[in-house]
Amino acid sequence: MSSTQRAVVELRRLIFSGELNPGSNHLESELAERLGMSRTPVREAALLLEAQGLVEMQPRKGVRVVPISPSDMRDIYDVLTELESLSAERAAGFGYSEADLSTLADAIQKMDDALASDDRDAWAQADDAFHSELVRLGRNSRIEAIAAMMVDQVRRARAMTLHIRPTPLKSNEDHRGVLDAIRAGDPEKARAIHHAHRRHAKTMLLELLEKYRFQQL
Repeated sequence: MSSTQRAVVELRRLIFSGELNPGSNHLESELAERLGMSRTPVREAALLLEAQGLVEMQPRKGVRVVPISPSDMRDIYDVLTELESLSAERAAGFGYSEADLSTLADAIQKMDDALASDDRDAWAQADDAFHSELVRLGRNSRIEAIAAMMVDQVRRARAMTLHIRPTPLKSNEDHRGVLDAIRAGDPEKARAIHHAHRRHAKTMLLELLEKYRFQQL
């Protein structure tokens, strides 16, 4: 792994963990010292993260961690809701075998196990795996590319609200419903369940962001 790649991994970790707060500014020299590397890979990493919408490069101010805006999250969820629901619809029409759907089933089992052991972080990882696999099964490379551009912002907002949100039992039920509809070859049902799931998740997340004003941290 190159120095730039390591810098990307470490900066993402600091952002998603909240150690680099939304809206905070950091000089490249400060981040380089923190990561124990030179400024060049840090700057290159910051440029890559800027393209992902996680930071902004500002003259004389260095790197600014992009705030979490409820309005941005509303827009992002609106797009993801439509694209992922279309992926679910398409996936249900391809006649996938149980082996083809094993990754989705495994993700749901891991979500169930995580809730049983009250491990929200493990649940979030399994949730990510489910949504990523659902999009892949939709077999549309453009949807995959657009979703990949937005998923980091969703993951970041979720990380900040993960431990104050209600226990995501309904989320697991929704995922199981989507999988069952895909198994049954029912595109309309798969789309409808996933669409309602994402809209519910959006409402819950926006309420938490507004209530605790994370965007102003």
